[in-house]
This record gives sequence, structure tokens and C-alpha cells, in this order.
Amino acid sequence: MALATDDQYSGGMQTVRWTAMADGTAEDHRRLTPAFEANAMANLVPNLLQLLGLLRGPKLGYQIDRYDHSLQSASRALRNDESIDLVVGALLHDVADGFAPENHSEVAGGLLAPYVDDETRWVIGHHGIFQGYYYFHHLGGDRHARDRYRGEPYFDACVRFCHRYDQNCFDPDYPNLPIDDFLPMLEEVFGRPSRIPAVAPLGRHRSQPSPSPETTSTSTSMSPGANHDH
Repeated sequence: MALATDDQYSGGMQTVRWTAMADGTAEDHRRLTPAFEANAMANLVPNLLQLLGLLRGPKLGYQIDRYDHSLQSASRALRNDESIDLVVGALLHDVADGFAPENHSEVAGGLLAPYVDDETRWVIGHHGIFQGYYYFHHLGGDRHARDRYRGEPYFDACVRFCHRYDQNCFDPDYPNLPIDDFLPMLEEVFGRPSRIPAVAPLGRHRSQPSPSPETTSTSTSMSPGANHDH
């Protein structure tokens, strides 16, 4: 998908003369904001696909790279008739590996937060430490580090996600679905009104409540490799 150009959304509007937003007038911002909103929304899914594409490349000892791992996760979720939110979450669960390796789960959960249900947001935001059940102990860490979240409403859902759609998604013989099969789902999910009114509102009506604030940090102090899924 091609990115939209500046000319498509500026409408030939004049460039402001100021360099600090504090100097802008109401008229300025009434002109600037729609251009920003239109450009942001038009490029949202193409930008996500570019980020996902950064996962292509070295296998780093695994049998497939992170891109195919992500496709496999989403393919398995879709074939198991999971919700569209979880399928999109599965596709993007490791999208931040390349630029936020120490807290990729939290970043992915934050990316999804304005658009998906609370369960998917929580599961993706915590999957790194839950995935550690399968390997932390091999590195001298605590495979039960996830137990600190026992009692949370989505604890079992995160255990299930990692078991069904993460730790087992490194199979080079699994028939991944092509990325094009997921485009309509990405467009639907990221075309929804944002659930977070105070953050980059993008000109949409906010009828849905904001998610309750939660601590989603998966600090590396929890255990060796706490934020690096295998």
C-alpha cells in the first residue's frame, strides 16, 4: 500500500509562518488539524505494514524469521475462529521487536489500545512475560514470573494466547496465510473510533469509554529475557 503524499491532504493550504504551536491562532489550527487527521488515518495501515515488514530478515537461529512467526500466529488464530481483535493482535504482537526490544509487549499493547477490546490489549501488552514460561528457566530465570498477574481477569487468556499462538508458531512447514488476507481486518480495526479520547483524537467522536489505566511494564528486571519472546 502506497503512503499518501502531503499534497493529497494539504489542499494547497498556505504554510504557517510560526515555528511554535503556542503562536498559532484558532484559524490556523482549524486549517491544520483536518490535514493532519486525514493524512494520519490514510497512512495508518500502510505504516503498520512497514513496521511489520521490519521483522523480515535473519532467522537468528530459529527456523523462520519474526515476520513469518507473526503471520503464523495470526493464521492460527484466524483458523481457530478467534475474534478479529485477537487475530490483529496476534499479527502485531511482536511488531515492536525491531525498535523497542526491551518492552515490545507493552509497546504493541499500547499501539492496539485505542482500537481493540480490553482483553486483547491486556494479553498483547503482557505476552512477553507469559511467554517466558517456556524458556526463562533455561536462562536462570523464573518461568513462573507470570504468576504475579494471577487474579487479573485476563490471566488465563494470556496463558492461552502464548500456548496456542506464540510459543508454537515457529514451524517452517505451517501454511501461513498471506498478509493480504489480513488487510481487511487491519483496516476494520484501525478504522474504528479511538477508545482513548485524550490521545491524538484524530477528529473522531469518542462514545466509548477509555480503558482503565493499568501497569503493563514487563521490565527486564523480572527475569532474564523478560521482554524477548522466543
